[in-house]
Amino acid sequence: MPADRLCAVIPAAGRGTRLGLGVPKIMLEIAGGVTVWHLLHRRLRPYAEHVHVVMSPEGEGPFRALAASEIASGAVSVSVQETPTGMGGAIFGAAPHWEAYGAILVVWGDQAGLSPVTVDRVVEAHEKGLTLPLVPMPDPYVEYELDDDGTLTRVRQSREGDECRPGGLSDVGVFCLSTEGLREAWTRHLDEAAVGAHTGEVNFLPFLPYLSRERGWPLTVVPVTDPDEARGVNTADDLEFARRAYARWV
Repeated sequence: MPADRLCAVIPAAGRGTRLGLGVPKIMLEIAGGVTVWHLLHRRLRPYAEHVHVVMSPEGEGPFRALAASEIASGAVSVSVQETPTGMGGAIFGAAPHWEAYGAILVVWGDQAGLSPVTVDRVVEAHEKGLTLPLVPMPDPYVEYELDDDGTLTRVRQSREGDECRPGGLSDVGVFCLSTEGLREAWTRHLDEAAVGAHTGEVNFLPFLPYLSRERGWPLTVVPVTDPDEARGVNTADDLEFARRAYARWV
């Protein structure tokens, strides 16, 4: 799809409490002044006309300072999620910033291991509906179930108490969605969706099978072979892993 029709959206309002470092995860340093933000921006800018980042109230000021030149140029914008209601709330609360584009590329704000190859393949594959890069995992934290017709029927989430099966398909923190009818579909989903058993949130991930199963959105799966791409930065071990892996994509 043409790059001028794509807006990248990065929900980064999480506080990274498990890391105990006192900064948003997107601002974590990976190597020599290079942060997760710098890595993600480097991956996304060849494809996205615009990048929008959703921050927490306390993270907004520091992030604006970090990305000052990109924001000043108009290539990057920032909004604030005042209350931590989950990724869906962050993405759709920022809808005025992305609705004018033909598609959004949602990328979690801690995906330091995301490869440029995956971004390229997802953007190239996306035509309409929903495009997901998925990778088989020995022990998935999130598992995507598809039926024989290629419809996404369910997303299991360990964080909500679901049991994910060994070898199941997991995402790599990247989701490409057409914007036509997207906000309306989310509003309808909110009317019907149950809150997560553990988080109490209306999560973003169950919205994806809703689009595929209930709304009939076409689904394109982009196979990913490296399970390391699914690893976000959630713990000190994850951060060290991201630092070791950085050299692969420099």
